[in-house]
Amino acid sequence: MAIPTLEGFTPFNNNYRTWYRIAGQRQDQHLLPLLCLHGGPGMTHDYLTPLEELAESGRQVILYDQLGSGNSDHPQDPSLWSIPLFIEQLNALRDALGLNQLHLYGQSWGGFLAQEYMLTRPSGVSSLILSNSAASTARWIAEANRLRGELPEEIQQVLNKHEADGSTDNRDYLFATEVYYRHHLCRLDPWPECLNRTLEKLSQAPEVYNSMWGPSEFYCTGSLKDWNIEDRLSEINTPTLILSGRHDESTPSINQGLHDSLKNSEWVLLEESSHTPHLEEHAKYLQVLSDFLQRVEAA
Repeated sequence: MAIPTLEGFTPFNNNYRTWYRIAGQRQDQHLLPLLCLHGGPGMTHDYLTPLEELAESGRQVILYDQLGSGNSDHPQDPSLWSIPLFIEQLNALRDALGLNQLHLYGQSWGGFLAQEYMLTRPSGVSSLILSNSAASTARWIAEANRLRGELPEEIQQVLNKHEADGSTDNRDYLFATEVYYRHHLCRLDPWPECLNRTLEKLSQAPEVYNSMWGPSEFYCTGSLKDWNIEDRLSEINTPTLILSGRHDESTPSINQGLHDSLKNSEWVLLEESSHTPHLEEHAKYLQVLSDFLQRVEAA
């Protein structure tokens, strides 16, 4: 049976609209909604739509597009793009949808944002799920450089040449980045349509990604270049599930650090996955996530 969905827009900051999608109908007040923060910055909700299967149990799953991406408004103003803006948008969405009590899920950059949000000490967040994330750009890039060092020598040379020349829009550079992505972003062949849809939308509207991150997943030149909250993770006491893949660009080393610093956390490493285990090991991933949510609610 098809999962019922509701789509709409909520106002944000008097000037903009946030697009959202609610999957499922809440059949039990003990089953709290799962609010999902997508990656990027500047990607879209599309690649997270397989999470909507969790709504089959009577739990609502809520996806939305962050400002500047997907179906939400796209103001052309690079000065806008900052962590405080996206925290403000998240608060506005919660208020508009009446999400007083929820589980908060963040994938990749969405996990960066979720951690920053938790540091504001919001009320009503029963659990935190950090999927394929990190707490320091420097640590992310250090691990990315290690993974790059395992690529074929000719691929490494192409990446290094075009980054040094400032020609990261070159076709050869884009081809070389895809080699990295096939190892560490998604190892399925072919890639799922929902992931391709997100990447196509990103290519059409890259301002947020380029402004905050840079030309590729492993080369950060944007405003997040010096981002680091590792020394503040002890402030987060919410029950936390950490999820990552064995071949993930968010490497086991990164996630071990998160787990060690978040004292009320558990970590599940999916052995056959890279950066998108919700696609690569879909059934197992949903089972782990569902079990965690139910344990939190039972407690």
